[in-house]
Amino acid sequence: MASTFCQKLLLLSLFLLFSAFSAKAVFPRKNQLHFSPTSSLAKIPAEKLIRGLNLFPKDVVNAGTDDLTVETSKIVEKQFRFPVLGAPGPSVKEFGHHAGYYKLPHSKAARMFYFFFESRNSKKDPVVIWLTGGPGCSSELALFYENGPFHLAKNLSLIWNDYGWDKASNILFVDQPTGTGFSYTSDENDIRHDENGVSNDLYDFLKEFFKQHPQYVKNDFYITGESYAGHYIPAFAVRVHQGNKAKEGIHVNLKGFAIGNGLTNPEIQYQAYPDYALNTSLITQSDYVSIKKLVPSCVQAIKRCGTNSGDACVDSYQICNNVFNQIMGIAGNVNYYDIRKQCEVDLCYDFSDVETFLNLKSVRDALGVGDIDFVSCSSAVYEAMIMDWMRNFEVGIPALLEDGIKVLIYAGEYDLICNWLGNSKWVHAMTWSGQKKFGAAHIVPFVVDGAVAGKLKSHGPLTFLKVHDAGHMVPMDQPKASLQMLQNWMQGKLASSEIAERVTPK
Repeated sequence: MASTFCQKLLLLSLFLLFSAFSAKAVFPRKNQLHFSPTSSLAKIPAEKLIRGLNLFPKDVVNAGTDDLTVETSKIVEKQFRFPVLGAPGPSVKEFGHHAGYYKLPHSKAARMFYFFFESRNSKKDPVVIWLTGGPGCSSELALFYENGPFHLAKNLSLIWNDYGWDKASNILFVDQPTGTGFSYTSDENDIRHDENGVSNDLYDFLKEFFKQHPQYVKNDFYITGESYAGHYIPAFAVRVHQGNKAKEGIHVNLKGFAIGNGLTNPEIQYQAYPDYALNTSLITQSDYVSIKKLVPSCVQAIKRCGTNSGDACVDSYQICNNVFNQIMGIAGNVNYYDIRKQCEVDLCYDFSDVETFLNLKSVRDALGVGDIDFVSCSSAVYEAMIMDWMRNFEVGIPALLEDGIKVLIYAGEYDLICNWLGNSKWVHAMTWSGQKKFGAAHIVPFVVDGAVAGKLKSHGPLTFLKVHDAGHMVPMDQPKASLQMLQNWMQGKLASSEIAERVTPK
């Protein structure tokens, strides 16, 4: 179990998970993915992890089928209507639910799949995009278990989510990078290996989406996600901002981005593991002293990755795993996504219903995906991104802050993998013009229905929020608080001290 660390780390991102155990060929034709032998170190832990979430995708990557590659339109979208139990408003018919494929222009044969849900409140609400981490896990995991319009009942029926983020936004859930979820390619060259490839694909998609939906072009736009999306999100935000400045087609009205329990600056966040583990009594003081001795070699390995790339990044991935491995070796079967819970043997969560539901022929027909199977998490995508893992993506954020782009970093307090302490440390260490004032800002309570739901600190466009009674997946553990967080933040009201002073901090 100990050896599963970093692989587990971002794999859950909303539910970090991936498929590493399929014996089936990666692509149905002659193409095969060829990774270096070092990348295979992820396979065994990946298998253990996805089984721990009760996910069993048939394929290691979504290769799709040739029959869908004949279309030439950039976006092929259809409106669909799932039978949902209960009605959230005046008329379910008023809510537009869409699913579509986008033909990625800088690829051989890649198609990006997405869901788009119009707001249950107003079409003038902001447009929000959600990215699940992994790397290689589908955003449908978040859609059905966290902040989508509906949840899956045990009998595979759908029930409205009273706290879905579509109650405050027009929301996109995108399967990315290529090979994840329903997104597919029949050419191995389309599998992305770094954030340049990921962010360019997302930016290309976004411009085409707004071209096809011009009524939303002037709406505020926000990027959100969790876990390994701590890499995706800032890289994507930088790409959008650069595109706007260079006038690359449609202007995207980017207002901000939010990262939940993310991995953004590994060098700082890995150093926080022993401290968080000690503070939460997962390890003893003597354990702490011993494990802390492993940290310097991890830090140096990450620095070498930043300088040399290549094998140095794979080495840092292995070396830094040792820190977490030692902690988990002592903690035993504790659920590293929510340390209040224990895993029963290998099973920590059960997300299997989403695979069953999305592979139903009736559902595939409704969504227009044909015979394509749903790959909940792709081990091939995960392996392809392995040298991206220890990269620092905090570096692009200061310039965005200086230009007034709002940044929200939030974290459930009981998550070990991407814990709030490590996230707080990198946010405070980030060099920008408001760094000192942010550091000196008062911590105030985040209030939901008159009760304290978290603690936050804010200055200018930067906000950090520690969410109480939540693990790695804040929208799943605290749905009402997460929706209010989103609403207040987009409205510029999250750090209102007037509201905060009405209650006593927890």
